[in-house]
Amino acid sequence: MIIEQIYTGCLAQGAYYVESNGEVAIIDPLREVQSYIKRADNNNAKIKYIFETHFHADFVSGHVTLAEKTGAKIVYGPTAKTSFDALIAEDNQVFKLGDITITVLHTPGHTMESTCYLLKDKNGKDYALFSGDTLFLGDVGRPDLAQKGDITEKDLAGFLYDSLRTKVMTLADDVIVYPAHGAGSACGKNLSKETVGTIGNQKETNYALRANMTKEEFIKEVTDGLLPPPAYFPLNVKLNKEGYKDIEDVIKTSAKPLSVKDFELVANTTDAIILDVRHQSEFIKGFIPQSIFIGVDGGFAPWVGALIKDINQPILLVSPQGREEEVITRLSRVGFDNVLGYLEGSFTSWQDAANEIDTLSSVSADVLEDKINNNATVFDVRKPGEYDSEHIENVPSTPLDFLNNHITEFPKKGDFYVHCAGGYRSVIAASILKARGFHNVIDVTGGYAAIRNTNIKRTDKAVCPTTLK
Repeated sequence: MIIEQIYTGCLAQGAYYVESNGEVAIIDPLREVQSYIKRADNNNAKIKYIFETHFHADFVSGHVTLAEKTGAKIVYGPTAKTSFDALIAEDNQVFKLGDITITVLHTPGHTMESTCYLLKDKNGKDYALFSGDTLFLGDVGRPDLAQKGDITEKDLAGFLYDSLRTKVMTLADDVIVYPAHGAGSACGKNLSKETVGTIGNQKETNYALRANMTKEEFIKEVTDGLLPPPAYFPLNVKLNKEGYKDIEDVIKTSAKPLSVKDFELVANTTDAIILDVRHQSEFIKGFIPQSIFIGVDGGFAPWVGALIKDINQPILLVSPQGREEEVITRLSRVGFDNVLGYLEGSFTSWQDAANEIDTLSSVSADVLEDKINNNATVFDVRKPGEYDSEHIENVPSTPLDFLNNHITEFPKKGDFYVHCAGGYRSVIAASILKARGFHNVIDVTGGYAAIRNTNIKRTDKAVCPTTLK
């Protein structure tokens, strides 16, 4: 038996390759599926099943393409409805895979079709639980994404409480837990950085699995402090229910090099966003006017989804040379397939053509200290949990995720400063603000990590952000 977790840090997502005696199951695959096919081929094995734990909201799964390429059967849990051929399993239905079995455990709560898959070894012993977004390490799935009709987030939280206590917590302590996400995912609020655990460990450490917890307590704690989901989530759910283009076709269409002249023409004749994905230190020094920065080496795809929102938005890319296809692939993972091309030669070719460029002002934390002593205006664009744990005194929270909700708070006149934790998100925020006409925005290099090394007054008591629900 082979179990391989294939973890994608940008999405904080875990897909799984399971093989036994020449038969393979893939659980929650990414949209690009060739690596799974190659892995099976190298082992002279055949992909038999594609198990989906639910309709994912934060990424486009590879289930449809993988089924088309291999003939494997797509399996969903009870109540799932799809526009493509899929096997809608019954609760406790057993699937044989080589010498092992995989049992369907319907666990509604995160969504109504949410399902865990219990792997039993060749001796019939419970071995591992692929828990999807039902159970994370340190948390459980948010119960607000599948509200529909009369079903509220509190109803869903109640279903989740029952699912966990009747289907998951009854398993032996040594059963391995393989969740769909880790820290950084927007599908929960208190996820651990660890990506593999056990049922026993979660009973001891996961706040939502407390032994004597009442349903009322569970509902209150699980729903407390939930931030609005990113705007692209329902659009990804729709793709996962109805199907999508093969990512290889998307790459062929999108990976189109454009000369400076052609790039300008497309930018001027369409409503495309110019998305600059170089490193923030390069972007600050020079960029095409009106560009939006979201660096490919940070939490790229989720930030694109959260900030651009419309997966059909046309995009023009300014990418590090040689990484264009990687960027297009990562955009497609969250459903952004409408890339019109990329600037050939990257930003250098734009400079060489003597075209107009813009720059972003930045200061060190030491300079900010002097400015704050002279009543400078500062904005903190970290997440609310980070802000609540510790922040500069008298500085408001304006989270990057919801920057549009705070636009009227930024001054039109006089310099103001933005910071995040390390410098990535603040440059994103500054680029958006500058594109909106706020040319008085200044980025704080190094973010809060650098601010901590100054004498800038901060809130007295720091609290670990992971303890904030």
